[in-house]
Amino acid sequence: MARQSPELIAMLSGIEKAVSSADGQVPARIAGAIQPFLGKPGLLAADTCMGCPDGYIRHLLHANSAARYAVVALVWKPGQMSPVHAHRTWCTLGVQDGTLTEGHYALPGGHSPPRQIGSRLLNAGAVSYGTADPRLIHRLANLGMKDAISIHIYGAAFDRFGSDVNHIY
Repeated sequence: MARQSPELIAMLSGIEKAVSSADGQVPARIAGAIQPFLGKPGLLAADTCMGCPDGYIRHLLHANSAARYAVVALVWKPGQMSPVHAHRTWCTLGVQDGTLTEGHYALPGGHSPPRQIGSRLLNAGAVSYGTADPRLIHRLANLGMKDAISIHIYGAAFDRFGSDVNHIY
């Protein structure tokens, strides 16, 4: 794992406190814990800000020792996007740098694929979060001209991201 700045250590402490609450508001509490740190220079080490020309890339920032959650930085080159997906676990994300577009989707019924029903721009400092719900379908995309970096916290162990995080449509 990369070097952790004092700001990142403080943010991780706030995430741990938010995850420890048992009131069903964990994603919202995490959003409140990370928002004051987003967009601050020096939060992330340089090696966690490196992108990949083949697709967005995840850099592990923290793995909870009890495997209850993991924190990753995603680096998005211009034009890169996630697949259309819902989450099998709760998720909170915040934009550290750049701008992402979050598209929202609905299932029209039958065997039809999800259709986009709206979108919003997420600039540095913006947060988004949700519970594990197959109806909360979205896609993140960097439609800008420079790299974007987002920080994601998922309620799953990092080594289980492939199977326990996204339900791809």
